[in-house]
Amino acid sequence: MTQHLDSPQALSTDGAPTPRRLRVHPPRPVTTAPLDMGDAPGTPQGIRLTSRWVERDGTPWFPVMGEYHFSRDLPDRWERELRKMKAGGITVVATYLLWILHEEVRGELRWDGQRDLRRFVELADEVGLKVVIRIGPWAHGETRNGGFPDWLQALPVAHRTDDPAYLALVRGWYTAVEEQVRGLFHDEENPGGPIIGVQVDNELYDQPDHLGTLRDVAEEVGIRATLWVATGWGGAQLPPRRLLPVYAGYSDGFWDESTTVWPDFGIMHFTFNTVRDDLSVGADLRDAPADVDTAATLGADDPWPFATCELGGGMQVAYHRRPLVDSDDVAALALTKLGSGSAWQGYYLYHGATQVIGDRSTTQESQQTGYPNDLPVRNYDFFAPLGAEGAERPHFHQLRRQHLFLDAFGRDLATYPTVLPPATDDPVRWAVRSDGERGYLFVNNHQPAVAALPDVDGVQFDVELTGALAGSTVTVPREPFVLRSGAFAAWPLRQRLGTVPAVTVTAQPITRLDTERGPVVLFAATDGVGVELQLEGIDPGDVSGADVTVDGDVVVAVPTAAPGLGCEVAVAGTTFVFLDPALADSVWQGTIDGRESVVLWSGSGWFDDDGLRLEVPERDAVLAVHPPLREAGDLGPRAAEGSVFTTYVVPGSDVVRRVDPPVFDLAAVAPVRTGGSSGRFSAPDDADFDALAPVEVAVPDALFDEAERLMLTLDWTGDAIRVQAGDLLVADQFWYGRDLEVDLTPYRDLIRTRGLWLRAFAWSPESGVYVDPRVRPDSAMPVLEVHEATLRSVRTLSLR
Repeated sequence: MTQHLDSPQALSTDGAPTPRRLRVHPPRPVTTAPLDMGDAPGTPQGIRLTSRWVERDGTPWFPVMGEYHFSRDLPDRWERELRKMKAGGITVVATYLLWILHEEVRGELRWDGQRDLRRFVELADEVGLKVVIRIGPWAHGETRNGGFPDWLQALPVAHRTDDPAYLALVRGWYTAVEEQVRGLFHDEENPGGPIIGVQVDNELYDQPDHLGTLRDVAEEVGIRATLWVATGWGGAQLPPRRLLPVYAGYSDGFWDESTTVWPDFGIMHFTFNTVRDDLSVGADLRDAPADVDTAATLGADDPWPFATCELGGGMQVAYHRRPLVDSDDVAALALTKLGSGSAWQGYYLYHGATQVIGDRSTTQESQQTGYPNDLPVRNYDFFAPLGAEGAERPHFHQLRRQHLFLDAFGRDLATYPTVLPPATDDPVRWAVRSDGERGYLFVNNHQPAVAALPDVDGVQFDVELTGALAGSTVTVPREPFVLRSGAFAAWPLRQRLGTVPAVTVTAQPITRLDTERGPVVLFAATDGVGVELQLEGIDPGDVSGADVTVDGDVVVAVPTAAPGLGCEVAVAGTTFVFLDPALADSVWQGTIDGRESVVLWSGSGWFDDDGLRLEVPERDAVLAVHPPLREAGDLGPRAAEGSVFTTYVVPGSDVVRRVDPPVFDLAAVAPVRTGGSSGRFSAPDDADFDALAPVEVAVPDALFDEAERLMLTLDWTGDAIRVQAGDLLVADQFWYGRDLEVDLTPYRDLIRTRGLWLRAFAWSPESGVYVDPRVRPDSAMPVLEVHEATLRSVRTLSLR
């Protein structure tokens, strides 16, 4: 439910700024979602849907879901990468089942190696993650035939309909899936089962009866899901009561035209609104063009929670169009969805992937198989929070900060509906989620760099909470401020934090922890906004670490220290710690030595059974922990201690080796061709690459002995590149301004005996391919150069 009440006023009659105003009333009572799914009342660990939130064990639950394709990674990596996901705040892992990878040859089903679905689900369960399986039969996922095996694609059946011949094939596929995960479903008989949801098909817009049939078939063969979902974008028609629609939101899209600088759909995902649908996702595969205006009300009044499964964790590149999505784009979009009423954050992709080369064909989306786009043969990295090779990108840390907030405070946030100011030409984008007594104020002034928003001066908010005793108007902050370009945040309004009955703060909560000295709440300061606390129900003498003034019943406190580890404000037995944005992105929370711990660490790592496992940095780095470690282990001497955190030195090591950059003798330009269903630029093919002279990258074999993993990073400029171990294609990339990362460890033997080789095409100054103008080469001549090549020995140590 959304309210649009009371016009904000940006300027008074004399031109002076006045607060933007919003009146918030208590929401309508919540009801049970009108869907035929969910556990029966009283079921242990039962999952149910209300009209606004997901419920688990009778209390609101805010799921955070990340997509990770088990079959597009190596099985010896699964556990480590799942642990990274959990450390990033993911609570549910979603994964496609790509039929083509399991039954490339008709009748020869494979569940071995990287196709071992059961092992993957069991590992997720061991790590502590719930699972949603996306069982198709059609999946998309930038896969050949949308995931259909070639033999199925070629059959004379009406695909993706209730044609009995097609359904017979689907029944066989679903039966095989059920056999693999039997006993792993969450249900009344197995309330601890990891699989809580099943998605049928994907991006099917006009076959509601068929979607209902797919659920019927799945249930008939023994698939017993608590939640049944289907993609709801594109104005999808779903069968009544049978499927929960889940939605998408991307900051950019490779599927747009090469002449597009920023797609029209982009702005809706950086503006607070209750539009759940995005008609543009998958529009390149539909006959009718997307009409963005048609989405104006789609999903806004749905009587079930706003759930997402494809908030863009980054963006894939195609040959013709190569978006350069930044980490801030991903984090700002995610926060905007929270402010717009999301009750289930789901990311696609959260973990990058590598396309599989099958026995009979490659398996990527391509013009050769009827698609409008050519994608890399191997690279499906997506610039995801976790890269295809496990790299932890900046938005992995930025999103973790949001996910810790949801873990600590999401139980309340999930119950708060969104309240929006009316549509005006006001440049400030903001919203409130509230129950009429307390809430959170969301603000976003970020868009991608190609459409960056300017600073906004004189910003201040008045929020009237009519459900509070005798009403309560919160003015935040007390004085107007400059909302900086790129800023985005969520601020508490009259929240009960620790021992303080009501706190309003111009900083975003991260997490809370209990200590011997009392509750501690960590906050992230907002870039360009001074930290200000408005405290109710406490005596001003109970505040320390801040300059204090009294305004009626409100105690206003401004910390005396700048945001950082030393910025602590103690209030009536509760300690508030305010971190600068960079330090806030370094907060981790998990179990170390059997104790719930909070760690500040700006490097890479994950929690395992022993504690926090850190990747050894290139140089000494500082780490802070609460509670203090019982034993320092491999860490250096303890550094100066703060009042909440104890700091240690993590010793660095010589983990990066720079090698001579390969030099290409000829800057060959790829032939210009168009193809596919939309006549877009085509990628160079195997024959084109085979005609190029390969260049060797020297990899000393001894480096493998020094590392758990050996990572090659190429900082290069060009058009398209392939990396081969001997004749095996192990990686490729269409250049778009980012490095190419390759884990060489699985290919050691091939590299030792047959070498590591590059073949690459130069960037053409006449290219019509879209590359972000920030990085597009400004040269009158073809460009092909490896600027730097490094080999990084990944080693870890355990923090216990």
